[in-house]
Amino acid sequence: MRSGRKRFLIRALVALLMMVPCKTIHGQSDAVQFIDITVPAGITFKHVWSPEKKYIVESMSGGVALFDYDNDGYLDIFLVNSLTVELLKSNKRTRSALYHNNGDGTFVDVTDKAGVADIGWGMGVAVGDYNNDGFDDLYVTCLGPNHLLKNNGNGTFTDVTSKAGVGDPRWSTGAAFLDYDNDGKLDLFVTNYVGFDVNHLPAFGEGLTCQFKGVPVQCGPRGLPGAGDTLYHNNGDGTFTDVSKKAGVDDSIGYYGLDVVASDFDGDGRVDIFVANDSTPNYLYHNNGNGTFSEIGFESGLAVNGNGAEQGCMGVTVGDYDHDGRLDVFITNFDDEYNVLYRNVARNSFTDVSYDAGVAIVSLSYVGWGTKFFDYDNDGWIDLFVANGHAYPQRDRYRQRKLLHRNNRDGTFSEVAMQCGSALAEERASRGTAFGDIDNDGDIDIIVNDLDGPP
Repeated sequence: MRSGRKRFLIRALVALLMMVPCKTIHGQSDAVQFIDITVPAGITFKHVWSPEKKYIVESMSGGVALFDYDNDGYLDIFLVNSLTVELLKSNKRTRSALYHNNGDGTFVDVTDKAGVADIGWGMGVAVGDYNNDGFDDLYVTCLGPNHLLKNNGNGTFTDVTSKAGVGDPRWSTGAAFLDYDNDGKLDLFVTNYVGFDVNHLPAFGEGLTCQFKGVPVQCGPRGLPGAGDTLYHNNGDGTFTDVSKKAGVDDSIGYYGLDVVASDFDGDGRVDIFVANDSTPNYLYHNNGNGTFSEIGFESGLAVNGNGAEQGCMGVTVGDYDHDGRLDVFITNFDDEYNVLYRNVARNSFTDVSYDAGVAIVSLSYVGWGTKFFDYDNDGWIDLFVANGHAYPQRDRYRQRKLLHRNNRDGTFSEVAMQCGSALAEERASRGTAFGDIDNDGDIDIIVNDLDGPP
């Protein structure tokens, strides 16, 4: 596979789908193939089954990470599992999973040996070496509390959440490690979603915020209380301090935070923070270089889409898709909302170019989640991948296919997933995604965590 003309798509919960040769794409007779290798790779993980999803928390979760936990040169897999309200009330648990890469195309489940099985109602996961010992650690967001899993360097992890002071009891969704003060230590930003009390659950399908196109569905996020976000400063001794309010990023309004990405958007050498908020304006926190941030979401053009509308904002990725030296932003959204591509046109100034770029119309019938700018065909231009799946099983198109946007190198994209075989065409309730070269053959592979069990 050194030719770079094939890819692997590992998808939790589904059977192996062998790929047929791709059709010609832009004159290429030997186009990229994605092959589902879940079964032969030894991935047996199954996300918890919740067929009705009467509560919004049951439509979330599905985080996944690719990282080399044992520094053997091969990317391993961590898959986040969740619960259901029924399981939670009955004090039952589910298992997340860590798979070790054997280096021969197969993986082995080392969850119990590593000590990472029980993380509660998991949502997402962030990877980073917070203690600078050379081994990547895991921070798992949950329906409170979250978990910081310290990599011991011997194939095991220790839950150091309480000692580190990062066990937020709220419903956390996204997280990102970042060094916001350039002191050489990774800090941590966590987005929180809504106030959710399993002892006082909203009634399914009752009220204006519990309907979708006339169909009774789970309630929220509108109508539910929002939750602020958290920035933890790394003290360098294994502990963190909550500096959210001092830094100006605590989200005192209480928007519905779903995802976060930390990057230097204006090229000043300091990491900024973008928070994707569900059904409320997004935040862009500009790093002032003195431990504080200024929120410039509306000023920058990233708070809402080009029509001035708030959107679902379930996934976000950044990258320089047009080779102009500035980081652009792509956000996945809900049914009848379009996925938004924001072009970075000047310092802290973004423009919605979604329709002109060709990524808007094709996305209107999908609910997008995990996404990534990545160069799938190794042509030097980053492309776009989107994992889709509706939040409401009551809808006809709950399970949905993937989207793959090929960069045409002229500011536009062409959606080519259906031309690249059945693995991308398979319809699932997809959520989290992770990208990396699992077989060290020089191209990027994909893993997608899907909700529920096999059909």
